[in-house]
Amino acid sequence: MRTILLLLSSTVLAQPALAQEIEYAQPAPPASGGSDAIVVVATGLPLSIDSTGQPVSVVDLDEIESIQGPDLTRVLSRLPGVTQSREGGPGSLTGVRVRGGEADDLLVLIDGVRVNDASDIGNQFDFGNLLAGNVERIELLRGSNSVVWGSDAISGVMNVVTRIDNGVAGSLEYGSDDTKYATLSAGTVQGPLAAGLAGSYYDTDGFSRAASGTEDDGFRQWQLTGRARYDLTPELAIVANGRFANGRTEFDGFPAPDYVLADTEDYSRTRQYSGRTGLHYATDLLTLDAGYALSDTRRRYYDAAQDEAFQYAYKGRSERAELFGRITPAGQVALDFGADREWTRFDTTFGDDAKANTTSGHALLGWYGEAASVAAGVRYDDHSRFGDEWSFGANGTVNLVSDVRLRASYGEGFKAPSLYQLFSDYGNPDVQPETSRAYDIGIEKGSRGGPLFIALSAFRRDSRNLIGFASCFGITDGLCATRPYGYYDNTSRARAEGFEVELAASPSATLQTGASYSYVKAVDRTPDGFTEGNDLGRRPRHALAAWIDWQTPWLLSLGADARLVGDSYENINNTTELDGFATVDLRASLPFGPVEAFGRIENLFDSGYQTAAGYATAGRSAYAGIRFRM
Repeated sequence: MRTILLLLSSTVLAQPALAQEIEYAQPAPPASGGSDAIVVVATGLPLSIDSTGQPVSVVDLDEIESIQGPDLTRVLSRLPGVTQSREGGPGSLTGVRVRGGEADDLLVLIDGVRVNDASDIGNQFDFGNLLAGNVERIELLRGSNSVVWGSDAISGVMNVVTRIDNGVAGSLEYGSDDTKYATLSAGTVQGPLAAGLAGSYYDTDGFSRAASGTEDDGFRQWQLTGRARYDLTPELAIVANGRFANGRTEFDGFPAPDYVLADTEDYSRTRQYSGRTGLHYATDLLTLDAGYALSDTRRRYYDAAQDEAFQYAYKGRSERAELFGRITPAGQVALDFGADREWTRFDTTFGDDAKANTTSGHALLGWYGEAASVAAGVRYDDHSRFGDEWSFGANGTVNLVSDVRLRASYGEGFKAPSLYQLFSDYGNPDVQPETSRAYDIGIEKGSRGGPLFIALSAFRRDSRNLIGFASCFGITDGLCATRPYGYYDNTSRARAEGFEVELAASPSATLQTGASYSYVKAVDRTPDGFTEGNDLGRRPRHALAAWIDWQTPWLLSLGADARLVGDSYENINNTTELDGFATVDLRASLPFGPVEAFGRIENLFDSGYQTAAGYATAGRSAYAGIRFRM
């Protein structure tokens, strides 16, 4: 708690991701189309979504609240190219995959702060610990963009913006599995000051994580987020943000003598905090965001069957000093640039303790006209352990007619080996970064929040030097002499290719509909490899989401979401199948002045399915609650 208050009261934070209603009045390149959505995932500073040739989707607060509930993956499932896997119920390890990438190929930002877990095997961010009630907006860039963001931006970049309410808002919800969920936020947007706090509490008995189990595995978490900005002058502002989350998750393990997934009384405690402090400066010629960011994740594991006996722990931490800038020497020309220094470290109770640092710089030169835009850039990263890496990228967009635009992009990505892959008992100090080359072309009409939106995209991403686990079975020389069970190494190549279709329409002021379909073929491309041509694990080729919202003449709002996911495999050996599934959610809401009653049924037809082999998913569930805004 003390850490979050210090972060919020700090006076030096670079924050490129404030809510759109308090967006800085800085000179952004003009839009080349009809959308007024502003995003930071494309360049690191606010840019009109129509001024980039990269595929970007935005989900705002109205849509998040209409979907209801704390599970953010139900919101993300509407976006094209997105699938998820969860190892059990609420609070369980949840990975989000974009366009056939691994879950740790997605760079995740919360209010502009990189929150990928530095102590995780692959630096993956666990979406099981992020609740939707504190979220105001989501930006997702699909494709490699290491030119701006550096490591981990292979399959995409997601920026989650937390809430600032101009007033007070909150909600209470109760439902299946004795689930209780409450949120409360308060803030002000007045003159030079914009500031807010948002908190949430979640508690559920859950269900057995093991599909074969009968013992409930519960989850409990409280979360606090805050953002603030104060304009010292019309050109200079102090900005700050912070997030703290503390949770307890029960899970199942692999007990003797069978060592298969089954009921156990294990549980973990996870504490996360992140934040940023800095200054923002903007004139007609120059924009600067400079500051310091911190992200820290600590996980501790216990055995309740042995009197809460402590078993082991992991701690990962990253700190960054960074600068984002933009020079606009002419009305249609802009040079985005940046530099940063990152320090990462991780510790475990097994004696693993390692550190690394990275120094980076990038530049992106763009021409942003009314009818067309084009940009190209380069980045250099120097990692203290594996050496340097260059990344290139380019994108462009052109208006064909009216609100129809053609866009295309090329992006390179790289992923530095994690500290675990370098220095743990299974580490290999010679492992090299993963790299990718991504190509995308698309055509769009309208904007996602407009009266009619149609988008078609085709893409391909080739990845090299993928880091995998090399077994030492029967081998005693080389690294196997000190790593008898195996080690991490650059073991394979892969290709993900496919297409996406998005549709959204508002035939009237009271009716909104939408759908997205993705075909993603993600396969192993390792020459002469044992699994060459096999599908990568947990990557369904087909994913379809559709939804409809109707405001009835009686103030009652009704909505439905349907999700269809195709077959996939649990692992790259393609020996264990995960059957496809379909789910339907129904929801309703009714306002009573400043208070709104709402309710929903998830998985209406009680579909039984798994997104990770052996792990259960929720059956039919019902929830009801109220929310208010003053």
